[in-house]
Formats: sequence, C-alpha cells, structure tokens
Amino acid sequence: MSDEVEPGFVRVRLDLSYDGKDFSGWAKQASGRRTVQGEIEDALKTVTRSAQTYELTVAGRTDAGVHARGQVAHVDLPEDVWVEHQDKLLRRLAGRLPHDVRVWKVARAPSGFNARFAAVWRRYVYRVTDNPGGVDPLLRSHVLWHDWELDMDAMNAAAEKLIGEHDFAAYCKRREGATTIRTLQELRWERSPDGILEATVRADAFCHNMVRSLVGAMLFVGDGHRPPDWPAKVLAAGVRDSAVHVVRPHGLTLEEVGYPADELLASRSKEARNKRTLPGAPFSEPGCC
Repeated sequence: MSDEVEPGFVRVRLDLSYDGKDFSGWAKQASGRRTVQGEIEDALKTVTRSAQTYELTVAGRTDAGVHARGQVAHVDLPEDVWVEHQDKLLRRLAGRLPHDVRVWKVARAPSGFNARFAAVWRRYVYRVTDNPGGVDPLLRSHVLWHDWELDMDAMNAAAEKLIGEHDFAAYCKRREGATTIRTLQELRWERSPDGILEATVRADAFCHNMVRSLVGAMLFVGDGHRPPDWPAKVLAAGVRDSAVHVVRPHGLTLEEVGYPADELLASRSKEARNKRTLPGAPFSEPGCC
C-alpha cells in the first residue's frame, strides 16, 4: 500500500468523535450493521453529491461499543470535489450525520500523511467506578461498575511491569498473519475527584482486545484476587489465561492519536509497515495497528 495520492485527488484529514453505544464498531460490515465508517462515508457521498463512495482510512479501528473523542481518519477526494466543497463541508456533515458521531475538523493533509500508518501512538482511557452504589446514571454508557473496592496503588504496581516492548499474545485475540508485539508507552491509573478510576493506556498500536484485557487483569489485582506481579507473569507466559477477563467495551474511549512532524510522516508510515520482532526471536510477522 502506497501513501502516494493518485493524480487529481486530494488527501483530506478528518478529526472526529463518536459515542459507540449504538455502533457495531468502526469498520463497515457485510452484514449491513450500523458502523461509524458507514455513517461518515454515506454522509460524505450525500453532501458532495457524488456517485461513488470514498473510503475512509482510520487511525484505530474501535470495537462495538467503544467510544472515541480524538479519532483521526483520512479520505482521498477528487480535487474538483474538494475545491467545491471544502469551505462548507464541515457544516454540511454536521447537518447530515446522526447525533452520535461528529466530525470536528476537515483539512487538506500534509504530504506523506496516512491516518493509520503515520501515527506514532494512540491513547485510550478506560473508566471504572468501585462506588458501592454503582454508576451515576448519567455516566452509565461510559463507565464500568466494578462491585469490589479497588486498590489503585496495587494496580499501578502491576501496570509498571507491563510497560515496554513485549509480545502481548496473552492479552490479545490473535488474528491470522498479525503480530502481537507492541510497545506499551504508558499505563497508569488515577482517581478523579468524583471517584472514577481512569486507566490511561498509550502505545504505538494495539492488537485486538489488548486494552480491555489489560484492564481486566489489573482489576483482578485491584480487588485483591491476584498479587501485583500476576499480570506480568501472564504476559511472560505468552498464552491466554482464563482468569484474564476482557472487560466490557463501554468504559473505553480513544482519546487522542499522535503524529510526528510533517517532514517525518512518510518515513513513519514506511517504518510502521516493517515486520516486527523481539530481540532473539527466530522470525517475525507483519506489523499491524
């Protein structure tokens, strides 16, 4: 896959957010289920009065029920379509899109930009409360209730041992031909003034179910069912542990995607496509976001 834009086309960056509650994830599905990608592509087709659908490329495909505040995508539009609609595109999308998805910014992307491969990190936050009374009804679609008191210090102790480049096979749902090697750049828990615990998880990329599996393991530490060194032992074992639960998706939000300086975009995209392997590993698999 090349990052070269076809002659006569313009690459456009879209910054967007959505409430994942009623979506079957980001990616379009053959089943025809409602997805974020499908809604935005349909809206673009309508507001630009185009006969064809222009396909979006996204920074991170979110699962059904997962939210996004800082999602990024790109689309290649014919230059004449972009010139005609660029000034009014944002307002027209606002009038066409359903209320649970918004595009906040549209702009011509710099040379070498690829929403998926040029990203250097994605930052998610998982929100959970251990309030014995449950979740505030106004937050119920975005916060998980854990019916045990949680020790934040214990969870942070567990988190520290997971940071770095590892094979996260024990915390990922394997996909054919995809590596599970990732660099976990940040993993920490904080308790907000309203008592909600927030896990910030930042990595160069994530494999399927990785964030929700890591959170599930750390909650098991926080409520005293496992010691703080247990998640790292699971990681080192390299196989799925039945005690690691994939927590529900509604507590998870993609908060932000990071990109390098414009002059480094093309080299970053090329680097992200390289095969990944850990030191000493006999072989590697294709990289995947």
